[in-house]
Amino acid sequence: MPNVLHYHLHENIAVITLDAPPVNGLGTELRAALQEAYQRALDDSQAEAIIITSANPVFCGGADIAEFKSGNFNQPPWLPDLLNQLEESPKLIVAAMNGLTLGGGLELALACDYRFAQPNIKLGLPEVTLGILPGAGGTQRLPRLAEAPLALDMITSGKPIDAAQAQQAGLVDQLHNGAGDFLTAALEYTKELLTVNAPLRNCANMCVDTSDLADNFISDFRASIAPKTRGYFAPERCIQAVEAACTLPFYQGLEREAALFQECVQSPQARALQHLFFAERDAVKVPGVEKDTPLRPINKVAVIGSGTMGGGIAMNFANAGIETIILDLNEKALQRGMTTIRQNYEISAKKGRIPAEQVEVLMERLTPATDYDAIGDVDLVIEAVFENMTVKQQVFQTLDKTCKAGAILATNTSTLDINEIAAVTRRPEDVIGLHFFSPANVMRLLEIVRADKTSPEVIASCLKMAKRIRKTPAVVGVCYGFVGNRMLEPYLREAQRLVLEGATPEQVDKVLTEFGLGMGVIAMTDLAGQDISFMIREARREQIAQDPSYQILSDRLYELGRYGQKTGRGFYRYQGRDRINDPDLIALAEQTAAELGIERRTISDDEIRERCVFMLINEGAQILDEGIAYRSSDCDLIWVNGYGFPAWRGGPLQYADEIGLDTVLSAINRYRDQLGGYGEMWFKPAPLLEKLVAEGKTFKDHKVQI
Repeated sequence: MPNVLHYHLHENIAVITLDAPPVNGLGTELRAALQEAYQRALDDSQAEAIIITSANPVFCGGADIAEFKSGNFNQPPWLPDLLNQLEESPKLIVAAMNGLTLGGGLELALACDYRFAQPNIKLGLPEVTLGILPGAGGTQRLPRLAEAPLALDMITSGKPIDAAQAQQAGLVDQLHNGAGDFLTAALEYTKELLTVNAPLRNCANMCVDTSDLADNFISDFRASIAPKTRGYFAPERCIQAVEAACTLPFYQGLEREAALFQECVQSPQARALQHLFFAERDAVKVPGVEKDTPLRPINKVAVIGSGTMGGGIAMNFANAGIETIILDLNEKALQRGMTTIRQNYEISAKKGRIPAEQVEVLMERLTPATDYDAIGDVDLVIEAVFENMTVKQQVFQTLDKTCKAGAILATNTSTLDINEIAAVTRRPEDVIGLHFFSPANVMRLLEIVRADKTSPEVIASCLKMAKRIRKTPAVVGVCYGFVGNRMLEPYLREAQRLVLEGATPEQVDKVLTEFGLGMGVIAMTDLAGQDISFMIREARREQIAQDPSYQILSDRLYELGRYGQKTGRGFYRYQGRDRINDPDLIALAEQTAAELGIERRTISDDEIRERCVFMLINEGAQILDEGIAYRSSDCDLIWVNGYGFPAWRGGPLQYADEIGLDTVLSAINRYRDQLGGYGEMWFKPAPLLEKLVAEGKTFKDHKVQI
């Protein structure tokens, strides 16, 4: 028997202990070993009952997701068949869940007769987050053992519940009381079941109790989750599977589940969401940064700047229990910043996201300061001041003099050259970019920008820190805008040019949101502020001077004082946060187009989508070619987590791989020919895109050479 599990006979009870660290993933080897151990227990005349437990802190994390990538997930023994065997066992089986129990791991436990659990564990079915549904009986057993409303919520959201909730719902039969060894307690529980002749429980003999449910319960639930699941394929199949459990006999329900599972597995969305799953794991694998790289402790942090960004960054560290100093030389600005942070926490408390008493605990972790002397002993300092090279260099010269040796000096710049910032210090190896996204206390993404001399120690330490503050990190190189904002530039450029050519802001934004973006790019500029984007362009006038139409509408809105939501007018008019189409903007676009000799015409939705999204993809290809990103999946991770690109499309470069790089290249060449001088200027296919198409390869195939 493979060493991924152990078999022991304790008096009259066979104990099968899963031991395939770190999470007992139910890959082919463990499935085969479990089937062999189960058969051994059946054949053992001394074994009257069976316990399945774990030697690791996790009971079972579910299927081996790598097998979905390779296509080997259905190799025999197939998990659904194995669990059906356990379900039909002539000997009583107890799942002794000593740790996290997810996905196929929970399905394994549901196939047992009884469930005994540590009180601090979580149980869940997160398959929907990978674009699939529980395909080993979970959609049929869960509503039979608990109730349909809980099953629908757990399966469509992927969110786990705690052991107490599980016990209340009937998923867990008994919790360990904490006295003595867990396995000893599980053995005692199993002996009690044998003593009282506890019945074997087979879900085939159970029906879902729908007596208290309204006739339209399923349709009402479907409508209730529609806003959150817009565009996603798997949630509806999850609903249909649970609906089958409510209306069909058990084995017919399993057949329906299997058919729906296959629909999901074969969908582009499953490929996209699993691509992102692996992207998060690959993102921490950084060339030149080995696993054993020494780490610097980060126990005390300083943030320079108390504005919206600085305050949001500081909240991340306070939330993680890290002492944080907020430094601002302007006392009034500092007090405003601290007040805003308190208000944010109080709002969270009112909404029930944190306990009311937690507000003071969090605020006590934040110390305001107006003098650099206060930050001399911090382990990490993050500069979040005005986006101006001179200002930032002045801050770093001061930090170089003030901060202790070994302190990590980070900048939150979104566009500026970090090598130039590092050059004003005597320790460029300690300088790194930590680009948080606004609102910094909410957005998951953290671009970690590796400058030319940044040490591996600093990179490794920041990666670990990112995990501690619950961010999704991606390490990128230095260039204008790094990865995220550099890819944003052509996307935004095309959106505004299309308005000059005859589209309306509403049409452009509608096409992009229907494609799946969280917000249209033109509305996004109004939210961020036309004044902010103007300042960024001011630093690049030489580079964009070749095109007099380049975001000229945004420039003119700035000149008119129409900064967007903050002033009530930008590309749109605003009543509060409600956008209203503005005829004056169309008139401005018509006038500007006439001045520039741009012919206005009817623009199709297809042209808007292709020009915006394909030029975004093309820039990603150029970034990969330059080695600014290590993998196409890093670009995807950044755009899904930082810019609202639909996760179910997997990110822009995964989307390009899915539709075919030749499709993207052909469209770029077509628009280059159609758009005259403008097309010749901007629609230049990235050499890497042309190369991959010629070789019949994908972005995923491309490996950056370091």
